[in-house]
Amino acid sequence: MAACHMSEIFHQHIPVLLGEAVDQLVTSPDGIYIDATFGRGSHSHAILKRLNANGRLIAFDKDQTAINFAQTHFAHDPRFSIVHASFAALEQVLTRENLLGQVQGILFDLGVSSPQFDDPERGFSFNKSGALDMRMDQSRGMTAKEWIATVDEKKLANVLWEYGEEKFSRRVAKAIVLARAEHPIETTLQLSDIIKFAIPKLKKNYDKHPATRSFQAIRIAINEELNELESALKQTLNALQLGGRIAVISFHSLEDRIVKQFIKSQSNDTFIPRDLPIKGETSSSQFKAIGKPIKPNMKEVNLNPRARSAILRIAEKQS
Repeated sequence: MAACHMSEIFHQHIPVLLGEAVDQLVTSPDGIYIDATFGRGSHSHAILKRLNANGRLIAFDKDQTAINFAQTHFAHDPRFSIVHASFAALEQVLTRENLLGQVQGILFDLGVSSPQFDDPERGFSFNKSGALDMRMDQSRGMTAKEWIATVDEKKLANVLWEYGEEKFSRRVAKAIVLARAEHPIETTLQLSDIIKFAIPKLKKNYDKHPATRSFQAIRIAINEELNELESALKQTLNALQLGGRIAVISFHSLEDRIVKQFIKSQSNDTFIPRDLPIKGETSSSQFKAIGKPIKPNMKEVNLNPRARSAILRIAEKQS
C-alpha cells in the first residue's frame, strides 16, 4: 500500500499520547517490538516508521475486526505480524517464536478502542442502542447480556463497586435484578436506563453519564481486563532484554494503580539481613521508572475529550 494512503488512514484517528509513547518506547531501530493492543494500527504504524529493515513488530489483539484490518493494511510489510490473542499470551507467543528475552519494547494502550466504542453493536456505549455484548473477543466467552441475566445480586454489586467505583453499586445491582425478573435486559439502552433511574437525582455527576461507571465495571468483568493486565505485566520481565522498555497508557485509576504498583514493586531492592540463613539468593531491581508519568496537554484533551483521564508510564528493564 502506498505510504500516502497509509498516512491518510491513520490521520483519521490519532490515539492519545501517541508521539510521547513511541518516542519513549523505540530506542533501537533494529529492535523487536510488541504492540500489545493493535486496535486500528496507529501505534503499529508509528513504530514501524521508526524501524529499519532489520526491525520487527509483533502485534496482539483479541478483536477479529482488528485482525482483519491488520491483514488488509499491514500485510505488505514483512517486518510486521499479528496474533489473534490477548496480551496475556505474550510469553507463550514469544516462546513459540524463540524470542523470549529479546524484545526491545512493549506498548500497552489499555481499554476500549474508539472503533469498538463507536460501533453500537459491540455494546460498549451506554448512549447508543445496540446488542448487550461488551466482549473484546466476540469469538469466545459470555456476553454482557448473558452475564447480567445470571449473575448473583451480591456479586454484581461487588463488581460495580470494585471495577467501576460506583458509590450506588447496591442500588444499581438491585435495580438490575428487579428489572431482569420482569423482562430480559437485551440492549445497551435498556441497561443504561435502569442504571440512570437507580441513582438518586441529587447525587448524579453531571460531568458523566450515570451509567459510565457501571458499564466500565461490567466490561472489565466480562473481559477479565485487570487480571490479564497483571499477568501480562509480570510476563514482560521475561520478555524484555536488558534495557528494554514498557510503555503503558491507562485510562482509569484501577488500571493505572496496577501499572504503578507493578513498576514500584519491581524497582525496589529488597534488603536481606545478614543473619538470615539465605544462601546464594540476591534480590535486585528489575525495572526503573523513566521520567514522571505523562498526561495529555490541554490541546489534545480539547481535540479528544476521551484523553482527559489518560496517563502514560514508562519503565526500563535493569536486570
